[in-house]
This record gives sequence, C-alpha cells and structure tokens, in this order.
Amino acid sequence: MKVDPAVAKIFAENVRAEIIQRPTGLNLDTAIVQKIANKVKVFQGMTHDCLMSTLAMAEHMPHKAGDVVFNEGDIGSSFHVVIAGEVVIEKNRGERTVTLATIGAGDCFGEMALVGNHLRTASVRALRDSVTMRFDRERVDAYPDSAHIIYRNIARVLSARLDISSERLADLELRSAETGPAPLG
Repeated sequence: MKVDPAVAKIFAENVRAEIIQRPTGLNLDTAIVQKIANKVKVFQGMTHDCLMSTLAMAEHMPHKAGDVVFNEGDIGSSFHVVIAGEVVIEKNRGERTVTLATIGAGDCFGEMALVGNHLRTASVRALRDSVTMRFDRERVDAYPDSAHIIYRNIARVLSARLDISSERLADLELRSAETGPAPLG
C-alpha cells in the first residue's frame, strides 16, 4: 500500500503537536491579546484562535534591568517578543560594544535563530525591567497553522531590517569616500 507523503507529513505534524508540551501558567487577558494582535508584526494576519494557540506555546520571561537575555555566540533556537520594557541589541567589536538597536513592546528579536541554525549574532540585554515571550523553534514548527504566518512575517521583518542596514552602509560608504581612506599606522 502506497502512502501519500503529504498525508504522512500532516499525520507526523499532528503527532508531534500532541507530544510537545506547552508551557503552563501563561494567562493573558483579552486587552493584552488585542494589543499583541495589533502591534506585534510577527503575528499579523493570524485569526484570534490561531493567535491564542500561538501565545499558549510561549514561555513568559521576566528580565530585570541589566540582565542578559542571551550573548553573542550562544546557540539559538528561539525568538522573543517584547511585551513590556525595553532591550538593547549589542555587537562586540574587539574591546568595544556597539549598540545596533533599542527595541520595546511589540518588537521581536532573535528571529534569525528560528529561520536557521545560527549562533546568536548579537547580545541582547534588558535596559529596564522587561517581559518577553520566548518561542522555541520546535514548538513553532509543531503548529503549521501559525508557523507559516510567523515565518512569512519574520521574512518581512528581516527584509525591513536589511533595507535599513543597506541605507546605513551606503551612508557610511559615502562618508568614507568624502573623507578619504583612513591613514595606515
């Protein structure tokens, strides 16, 4: 008997979804869910039921001001959505630390670890007391109804960030051309 690969894949995803345990204790009131639906770009386009299922798979992560969420070079398999507070994304360059971005409620970070098997390319630290929701790749992938929306929206977020980075790089190149090459030694 020949089995349709698409049917086998759907069956495997359903079994996987039943096996993966969802974190408990995440209670969100309707007003918070509505704010998340309106403000968080990675969840845009989800139905209410799909969003509720997605939020149920998240782990609630409080961070005190100054706490490191993760370090550059760490192995990553999750992304975070800032629910409250503010975090800074930093990259080490020799002895110096460069701030790449400061983000707040509604923004996400760490999503590159979700779309690839990456080491963390930057460090993230809480600037003030903050709360994030952490979404592990394994849990996201186990729910195909929301996974395709999350991945599509992450592609949009990364594309927008690439546009900004390209503009900054072009500006730096232009300034470098105007000031001439840096002297050696």
